[in-house]
This record gives sequence, structure tokens and C-alpha cells, in this order.
Amino acid sequence: MGVLTNRPGMEYNTGMILTDVHTHSTFSADGDSPLEEMVARARELGLGYFGVSEHFDYDYPPAGLVYADGSPAGIDEEGYFARARALQKQYGSENFCLLVGCEFGYTDDPQAQRRYAGVMQKYSPDFIVNSVHTCDGADCWFGEYFGGKDKLYAYGRYLKRVLESLSAPYDYDIVGHIGYVSRNAPYCDPKLRYEEFSGLYDCILKTVIERGKILEVNSSARGAGSDFLPDCDVLARYYELGGRKVSFASDAHSRSRICSGRDKVVSALRAIGFTHIAVPRRGCELAVPLS
Repeated sequence: MGVLTNRPGMEYNTGMILTDVHTHSTFSADGDSPLEEMVARARELGLGYFGVSEHFDYDYPPAGLVYADGSPAGIDEEGYFARARALQKQYGSENFCLLVGCEFGYTDDPQAQRRYAGVMQKYSPDFIVNSVHTCDGADCWFGEYFGGKDKLYAYGRYLKRVLESLSAPYDYDIVGHIGYVSRNAPYCDPKLRYEEFSGLYDCILKTVIERGKILEVNSSARGAGSDFLPDCDVLARYYELGGRKVSFASDAHSRSRICSGRDKVVSALRAIGFTHIAVPRRGCELAVPLS
């Protein structure tokens, strides 16, 4: 399926390969399908590269947050990596590659950052998705975050947090789902537009490019007023600024959503001018043709 090379260069593959790099199983608190079922479904769909990126929500404890059921935030690190690596070994072939990754919820708390760095040192994940879920001591998915905030203020605070997250003191590959704040926002018009935050967005996109990171296109937009996150206006600006590295993410939390929305994302990326999807693996990247 091609050879992975060190960043910033990428090995280009001319074959047709399906990718979905950012999914969750029941090792994540909000996952619905066991890891074995997720992998089996990915193989049924014919994916060439399938990335599992379980939640490592160490941004939650510094903010005093717990999961909706009251349980403390966290993951069975050892259990996850042991099972995922076993499946990786079991199903590794020329036609299917399971990537064992993590989604780190960004926080500026030094203790949590050390925990993330410890995960990387101990388990050597294949890739890291760096995402912003929490801001001002609340998860931007829940109503508590929006209390007393108008749309421009709530979204502006979130985007500033995204910009801050790009300087995380641990290595990462993908900048996850920019626009997360709009997924469950209580506003009549929840869409997060480039034109309303052009200065902030330009700082974010330029930093992504300068640091050689991959910008994720996430098809789990839910109630965001868009088919995917970030939307075409942001992706077009990223391309205009010279950004070429994009990844596809269904953000599936169940086997039924793997690769969901991929066709819309691919069509939009092609229309803008993108030609390849980036697949990260341990500091290397493969450029897979949009197909």
C-alpha cells in the first residue's frame, strides 16, 4: 500500500485506498461498539487504513469534570493498547492496516500534559489526534459551556483555545475537528463561519501549516449546520494559504458509522483542489489519492 516516509515529505500512493483515521470503540466512555467489531466492520468495508483513536480525556480532571454517568474521566490504557496491538498483529496484511492511536483532549494543565507525554513514551501510539473539547472549565458539547455567552463570544473563546492547543508540549499528528463547539450549540444558527473569525482562523491555519500538522476533516458534524468540520470556507482558506495535508475522520463511535459521510468530504476536497488524504503513522505520513 505504499511506504511511509518521515515528515514533512510524504510517500505518494497511486492506488485506490479507503481511509478513516479517527474512530472510537467501547474503550472510550462514549463508544458503542467493541473494538473487535469496529475492526471487523472496517475490513468488511475494504478500508486500507483504519485508525482507532480512543479518548484520553485527561483534560477533564483539571476542570473538575466527570462523565455524564458520574464516573471519573479516564481510560484503561494498558487494556486498550494490549488489545489493539493484538488485533493489529492479527489482521496486518498488505491490504489492511490497523493504526492504534489516541485522541488527546487538550488542556493547559501541566499534570495532564505530563500524563499525555507519559502515554506516548510508554505505549508509542501510531498517531495522535490533538483536539479541543473543554474550554473555560466546561465541555463545549454541553449546555453549561454556553450559559450566558452569545455565539460570537462562545465560538471566539473556543477558537482561541484551538490556537493555544497547537503549541501543546507533546508531539501530535492531527488537529482534530475544528468546529466541535458548534456540534451541539443552542443557537438558532449554529454554523461556525470563517468570515466571522477570519483573523483567528488565519492564525490557526498558518500555524497548522508551519508546524507540518494534518488538518482533520470530520464528518460527524451533528447539529453544526455543516456536513463536516471544518466547513468548505475554512478548508478553501487553508488550501489558499498553502495547506495540503488533510485527513478523513468519520469520528465513528459505533461500527455503523465507519466511513460515514466520506463521499461528501471527498467531493468537497476535490472541488477545492486537494488531491490526497494524509495518513499518519509514528511520525511518518502516506499521501493517499482522493478516490
